[in-house]
Amino acid sequence: MKFDIKEEDMIIKPYKTDGPIYIREQKGFFQKIRRYLSWVLMIAFIAIPFIPYDGKQAILLDVATQQFRIFGATFLPQDFMILAWIFMSGAFALFFVTNWLGRVWCGYICPQTVWMLLFTWVEHKTEGTRNQRIKLDKSAWSIGKVRKKAIKHSLWLAISLFTATSFMAYFIPVKVLYSEMFTLQWSGITSFWVFLFAFCTYGNAGFLREKMCTVACPYSRFQSVMFDKDTLVVTYDSVRGEHRGPRKRKDVPAKVGLGDCVDCNLCVDVCPAGIDIRNGLQYECINCGLCIDACNDTMNKFGYEKNLISYQSENQAEGKTTNPFRLKLLGYASLTALLLVTMVIWVFNRTPIEASVIRDRNALYRMNYEGLVENPYTLSIINKTQQTMSYHISLSGLDSAELKVPTRITIEGGQMDLVPVTVIADGYELTKKSTAIKFTIDALEDSSITITKDSYFYKN
Repeated sequence: MKFDIKEEDMIIKPYKTDGPIYIREQKGFFQKIRRYLSWVLMIAFIAIPFIPYDGKQAILLDVATQQFRIFGATFLPQDFMILAWIFMSGAFALFFVTNWLGRVWCGYICPQTVWMLLFTWVEHKTEGTRNQRIKLDKSAWSIGKVRKKAIKHSLWLAISLFTATSFMAYFIPVKVLYSEMFTLQWSGITSFWVFLFAFCTYGNAGFLREKMCTVACPYSRFQSVMFDKDTLVVTYDSVRGEHRGPRKRKDVPAKVGLGDCVDCNLCVDVCPAGIDIRNGLQYECINCGLCIDACNDTMNKFGYEKNLISYQSENQAEGKTTNPFRLKLLGYASLTALLLVTMVIWVFNRTPIEASVIRDRNALYRMNYEGLVENPYTLSIINKTQQTMSYHISLSGLDSAELKVPTRITIEGGQMDLVPVTVIADGYELTKKSTAIKFTIDALEDSSITITKDSYFYKN
C-alpha cells in the first residue's frame, strides 16, 4: 500500500514494541462482531463433544482405537485420504478469504486471537484499565498487587485447564473424561496431555500473545503473496489525516494547518499486535479493526467524518474501483469449490466396509484326503459403520469350487474380524497353476454395502 507519510513523522514518534503490550479496552462495531463471533466459536468448541448421535458421541477422534467417528460415519486409518482433502480445501479457502478480505481469519476467528483477547478481558477486569495496568506493573510489590496478580493468574489457569479438558473431549469419550476427572481417576497419559495443553494455552494466550502471530505463525510471513491492489485491508487515509497533531475540539483542521488525525494514539493503544497503522500496512497487522473503532470514536468526539482508518483496498485508497472478479480471487474460489465437491463425492462414494485377503505364504495350497486341492485364506473384514452388521461371503472365478466359510459373519460397528476361508477344487479340472478368483462380501442388512477382493487359487 502507498501512503504519503513524511519521514520526520515516523522518526519523531516511532512506536516501540519492546516489553509487554498493554491493550486498551475498546468498544465499537467491529469489536461487537468479534465478541459475538468469539462467543459462538467458544460455545461450539465446548459443546460439540456433548452432542449425541444414535446413542453415542457424535464427534469422537478416538486415537487409542484408531477410529474417528463423525455422526453416522466411522473413519479408519485407511480413510486418511479425507485429511488431504480437508487440508487442501482449507488452504485454498484461506487463500481465497485472504485475497478478498486480508487477514480476517487472524483478526476474528483464529483461536490464538480469540483466547488472547479473552485473557486480555480477564486482565482488564482484574487489574483495571490500560493505564492502571501499566501503573500496577511499575509499582512496588504490595498485598494489593499480589492479590490482583493472583486472581488474574488463577482465572487464566482455570480457563486454560477448562480449554484443555474441552479439547481432550474430542479424543476421549466425554462421559469417561469428565467422570474420571471428578473422581480423580485420570490415567497418566490423560493427565499429561491435559496439563500440556493447559500449559500451552496459558503461555500462548497469557504471555506470548502477539508474538505467536508475528514471530511463530508462518501465515503472517507469506500472506503478502496473496494480497493484490484489490485486497481489503485496514488502511489509514494519510491524505486526509496528515499532518497529524493535537488540537482543540472547536479548531477547524484546515485553519490550523492540520489533518483530521488528532494524534491521540488510541489506534496504537488498542492494537493487539502493538503496531501503528498510520505507518502503513505491516505484516503484523491482523486486520482486527480495533483501530477503526477507536479512531471512529475520536472522529465522533471532534465532529469529523468517520473512517479515517477503514477497510479498503489500495485501489480504493487511490480513488479507483475494486475489481471483485479478478483472476486470482476467482482462481482461489474455483479451486476451493472443486476440492470441496471432490471431498463430498469421495465421502459419499466411500464404501462402509474394508476387507483384505491374507495368504499363508508357507502353505499356498494343500491336498486333502480326497485328493482335492485346498487353498486357505484369511479375510480381514472391517465394519466401518457404527451399527452391528452381518455379512455373507461368496466366491466367483471357479465355478466348480467349494467355499468353506461361516454362512453368517457378524461384526460390531467400527470393529475388525479375521474370518478363515478355505477354497476346495479338483486340480485336474484346472489348466493353470494359478487361477484368478474373487471374494464378494455383502452386508445382509443393506444390499448396497458390498466389496469385492481379488486373489488367486494355486495348485501343484
